[in-house]
Amino acid sequence: MTQHVFWNCQIATMEDGKNAYGLLECGALVEEKGFIQWVGPKADLPHIYSSEDLIDLGGRLLTPALIDCHTHLVHGGNRAQEFEMRLTGSSYEEVARAGGGIISTVSATRGASEDFLYLDALTRVEALMAEGVSTIEIKSGYGLDKKTELKMLRVARKIGEVCDIDVITSFLGAHAIPPEFKNRASSYISEVCLPTFREAVDEGLVDTVDAFCEGIAFQPSELVPLFDLARELGIPIKLHAEQLSNIGGAKLAADYGALSADHLEYLDKAGVVAMSAAGTIAVILPGAFYTLREVQKPPIEMFRKYKVPMAIATDSNPGSSPMTSLLLAMNMGCTLFSMTPEEVLLGGTRNAAYALGLKDKGTLQIGMQSDLSIWNVRHPAELSYRIGFNPLHRRIKGGKI
Repeated sequence: MTQHVFWNCQIATMEDGKNAYGLLECGALVEEKGFIQWVGPKADLPHIYSSEDLIDLGGRLLTPALIDCHTHLVHGGNRAQEFEMRLTGSSYEEVARAGGGIISTVSATRGASEDFLYLDALTRVEALMAEGVSTIEIKSGYGLDKKTELKMLRVARKIGEVCDIDVITSFLGAHAIPPEFKNRASSYISEVCLPTFREAVDEGLVDTVDAFCEGIAFQPSELVPLFDLARELGIPIKLHAEQLSNIGGAKLAADYGALSADHLEYLDKAGVVAMSAAGTIAVILPGAFYTLREVQKPPIEMFRKYKVPMAIATDSNPGSSPMTSLLLAMNMGCTLFSMTPEEVLLGGTRNAAYALGLKDKGTLQIGMQSDLSIWNVRHPAELSYRIGFNPLHRRIKGGKI
């Protein structure tokens, strides 16, 4: 069958300018060959579809499939010992400066084979797929040398080729300063990061470029050559910004028309205004806030005031957010940051698509890809209300049930 007609369901279209959730109380949706052909009230279903096999969803909720727009799913090892260190009082920055943090994962990732990294990442990818996720972003950044950065990106591409999920790759060569370049951040950027980025683009491994703009990583001025090259090569920009302090990362991202700035706990009004003017999405990452036991919250109310769209993601990584549940991230967005259930569902669908530069995903409208999630719930708020509960009934990827 190349066509499916879903009916007798609640449909959260997540369209802009509609009522809450773009909700259709008793709706129907027609998809054919991987794209949505019609969506609307069940009573208005065109007669041309009446002879098709109807799939009765029994009043279940139909939404766009979820999108996890910020992950570090490919990596070697884990950092459970650092988890213990933090519980005894060490800060994230203290752990990093003691040789832990990102650098410890770099060592494990450099020593791992491509096959190992692929098989290890699959367990995390499958956990997200089981929650209705159809698209994920995967970053490099645990190599910090040419060989390993390219290895990570090849693994990410393989996941997208083998698994029934779309993968957006991000080159994150500017994630940390490797030990061999200690106190020489600019030299690392020019000697390793830029040539590796060029080679990765030439090999077709890069969809976006990212960096970590922070006191323990890179200053805004040190990232200018990377972002200038990204602009030259036509690669969209993302940025980890204002997670631990405010050093102007979000302003830098906005100046380059970045797709998103992510974390943002220490963002100020000037940064919010700059993001608003540039159309840069704010990606909220409550998993890291929770794991690191932070107290500084992202400026959610200012994002609302200045109409900065908010996405939400797992930030799945071995150190600061070892989480593989986007539903849990949505719940955390509500309980920790006072986001609404509608905001977090938008954050995991339409706004997550925007944060990845995807124009044919994230809403249920004619012409969009038919990536759908069917849930054993009646109202969209139930998706962020429950904790540790997966109500997925069916995941549909490109029309394939």
